[in-house]
Amino acid sequence: MYAGLASFFMKKRSLKFKHYFLQDINPVVRFLIISDTVLTGAAGLLGPIFAIFIQDFISGGNAAVAGIAAGIYLFTKSILQIPIAHLIDKIRGEKDDFWFMFVFTVAIAFVPLLYLIINIPFQLYLVQFVFGFFTAFTFPTYMAIFTRHIDRKKEGTEWGVYFTLTDLTSAGFAALGGYIATVQGFPTLIIAVVIMSFLGSLLLWPIRPYLKFPKPRK
Repeated sequence: MYAGLASFFMKKRSLKFKHYFLQDINPVVRFLIISDTVLTGAAGLLGPIFAIFIQDFISGGNAAVAGIAAGIYLFTKSILQIPIAHLIDKIRGEKDDFWFMFVFTVAIAFVPLLYLIINIPFQLYLVQFVFGFFTAFTFPTYMAIFTRHIDRKKEGTEWGVYFTLTDLTSAGFAALGGYIATVQGFPTLIIAVVIMSFLGSLLLWPIRPYLKFPKPRK
């Protein structure tokens, strides 16, 4: 009896391997996952060792400066994303969602270049504020589009695939980022982050034909 029950639940709960290759998934969700996987990988290159970068390249950089920098980014993003989400919800169609998401994702890709020209904590804090401001536009718009286009009865599966791929990519690129920083230095690593982030942002463009744009009024 127990073997039969186990077989039943395995059949109901098992995830087909092809889902990991993003088959049988809405094309909008597919490209959103691919794009964010690349972007998350780019962030993983620098994120885990960002405090070391601050200590080495920011005058007076220490754990306190790193903590304040992270706090400014998270506070800015958290405070602004709700009114921004409210704004995009009031606009009919997905045109605003797409352009906010695409433009600010491209902008975020180039923010790490500013790390190459700053050298005091105040400049770092300004960069983190800009980073948080841009992210406040991309996060709710991404989630809005993903939610609208997720396949019915596959919600758990597709969110599971999203988090699995992004987490695995973060893990792999975190190790790679540490290696690049050690062997080639932080400037090379930051350039790699920018290039990879830009490519990830361009992967959002293919979803445009599938979105619902309001028809122009006659």
